[in-house]
Amino acid sequence: MAKKEKRFETVYTQDGFTNTAAILVDRQTGVNYLFYQSGNAGGLTPLLNREGKPIITTVSTMDD
Repeated sequence: MAKKEKRFETVYTQDGFTNTAAILVDRQTGVNYLFYQSGNAGGLTPLLNREGKPIITTVSTMDD
């Protein structure tokens, strides 16, 4: 069976006592997302630049 590649890569995390913030990069599109969790609640949103456009990271084809 072929190895299934992960679509999202965590590039940054910041942990607190009851909360976590993480930046994820979609490996297919390069779009950066902010994930924030506090207790049992959480949310996900794309990161935007000053012009309101999504922050895009250049994606390379690399194996884990």
